[in-house]
Amino acid sequence: MLGRVKPLDAILATAEKRALHRTLGPVQLTLLGIGAVIGTGIFVLTSEAAQKAGPGMLLSFVVAGSVCAVAALCYAELASMVPVSGSAYTYTYAVVGEIFAWMVGWALILEYAVGASAVAVGWSNHAVGLINGLGFHFPAVISNADGLLAHVQLALGAAHSEDLDKALKIGGWINVPAIIVTAVVTWLLVIGTTESARFNAVLVVVKITALTAFVALTLPVLDAENFNPFLPTGIGNPLDSSGLGVLGAAASIFFAYVGFDAVSTAAEETKNPQRNVPIGLIGSLLICTAFYLLVASGAIGAIGAQPVVNAAGRVLLPGTPELAGRCAAIVQSGAIEPLVCSREALVHVLQAIDWPLIGRLVGLAAVVALPSVVLMMMFGQTRIFFTMARDGLLPEKLASVHPKHRTPHVVTVVTGIAAAFAAAVLPVGRLADYSNAGTLFAFMMVAISVMVLRRTNPNRARPFRAPFLWVIAPLAIIGCVTLYLSLPLTAKLVLPVWGVVGLVVYFGYSRNRSHVGRGMVEVPELDPDIPPQPVPSLPGGTALD
Repeated sequence: MLGRVKPLDAILATAEKRALHRTLGPVQLTLLGIGAVIGTGIFVLTSEAAQKAGPGMLLSFVVAGSVCAVAALCYAELASMVPVSGSAYTYTYAVVGEIFAWMVGWALILEYAVGASAVAVGWSNHAVGLINGLGFHFPAVISNADGLLAHVQLALGAAHSEDLDKALKIGGWINVPAIIVTAVVTWLLVIGTTESARFNAVLVVVKITALTAFVALTLPVLDAENFNPFLPTGIGNPLDSSGLGVLGAAASIFFAYVGFDAVSTAAEETKNPQRNVPIGLIGSLLICTAFYLLVASGAIGAIGAQPVVNAAGRVLLPGTPELAGRCAAIVQSGAIEPLVCSREALVHVLQAIDWPLIGRLVGLAAVVALPSVVLMMMFGQTRIFFTMARDGLLPEKLASVHPKHRTPHVVTVVTGIAAAFAAAVLPVGRLADYSNAGTLFAFMMVAISVMVLRRTNPNRARPFRAPFLWVIAPLAIIGCVTLYLSLPLTAKLVLPVWGVVGLVVYFGYSRNRSHVGRGMVEVPELDPDIPPQPVPSLPGGTALD
């Protein structure tokens, strides 16, 4: 079972056939990383992190960024050796075998498809806020699913409470804007659009300008008292099922860093990758972390970020109907809406300190930027599915190509439907946590793979070698396991349950149809009907390989 390894030489032949020109330098790589990372977590998950850790979320950004940094170095070494489609799935297939590769590919569904749903919900929150800010009321019943989730909790035996009953009365049933943006992105992926590198750079400037304006306006009004207590929920316990504390918040906002692998997958097109890839990776992560810390400090210092508690003084879990009900009660009492209650945290902070116009412009920046992130994640998911189908592990119909648009339309539509359904009924925090569970597993397997390959094939050419690998890789593994254990109980359970479903599919269907298992180890080539360039993306989007 562990012997089905896809020959690395066959996989590398794909990279040789592509013969991409090395043109990218450290500045371009760093901008690529910033463009891929900024736009999701900082706009979407700030309030989520505040409810879990309060002002201590500053430490959470550092923890999540550090785990990403060590994982990125492992990822970069494999990406430079195997610069082909398939991401961590392909790397694992070439090093530790088919069943682990299948599990990684199966877990990547959580990273990409569920991650796309999370960003779609974040986009919906900002779009609805922008519409309401312009004087048009968007009905709550079709802009969130808080009421539906409250009914589900009661059906599962939850006791009535004041907060839950409040959510039942004012909560919505479905998130229509999230469905719309997912449908539009799916359509764009089917018909194929071309990426504009110039507009991507412009979009990076827009996002950085928006965050810089936020920092410039909030830091001068910073009140040190808003940071006290700094750790209202403590550091957190990885064995605790609540997901609260600094580690719990770090596990959630790990999502804010996903996208850095766009740098590592560009290793084949990089001049002097040994030097420039680590500069691009670490440079983009450092810049993004600095922005995250400054923005979080501005938000906390301006209006505070203490978690909301129920009548009994217990910290409510983010993404629950009880928290939605408590927040609604606070607002109706005439008090200023807490940071942790806002669905568009940065906009809310600027409005609270009397900069409503700038707040709306920051919201507009999020509305413009987030669809390209949805597309990036869905593009990555469709290419993972496409590669798995081409390996025989999924039905070959999923690898079929549209006769006119030359895109993998079947797998794109399937992915779009699944992402739209999740976005329609789940809150952004839960989706991000579910996505992180799959991402952390995949990153752990990459760290294991790079160590195995150093032992089994030490003489293989490595355009980029991770420094101090025997320190870096174990740290990445420990960090991924710690953050996974720090997720809420439901998110922790998603991965093993999803994994069991994946194993049933593998042994019931995929194992007997695997090309490697049947001895069909042809030299893989890019499908002639899907040219590698131009890459499907939104204007300003960042493509995933």
